[in-house]
Amino acid sequence: QVQLVESGGGLVQPGGSLRLSCAASGFIFSGYAMTWYRQAPGKERELVASITSLGGSTDYADSVKGRFTISRDNAKSAVYLQMVGLKPEDTAVYYCNARRRSGNVEYNYWGPGTQVTVSS
Repeated sequence: QVQLVESGGGLVQPGGSLRLSCAASGFIFSGYAMTWYRQAPGKERELVASITSLGGSTDYADSVKGRFTISRDNAKSAVYLQMVGLKPEDTAVYYCNARRRSGNVEYNYWGPGTQVTVSS
């Protein structure tokens, strides 16, 4: 069955770094665009960073540009989010998303999320 499992979250001080990982299984990973989203308490889920299926293009929310880097390893069916210069406002649950469109059908899978807390 399809599975996305995030890891690497935790508690970090402002200015610190974390690397999130998302391990995928149950589908052809290289055919899917991958996106990291986050949701802070009381706020809507927002896009953080995305990467195309073969890794040729990336996109970032303005709030994380220059601090976060998304990458993927299709041989390992994994996507990563390297986060540096973390700020308290980066505190949220981070979710991994896999998406592919085939004609009029969209395939969309989510992981359960991993908590990132930035606090001194």
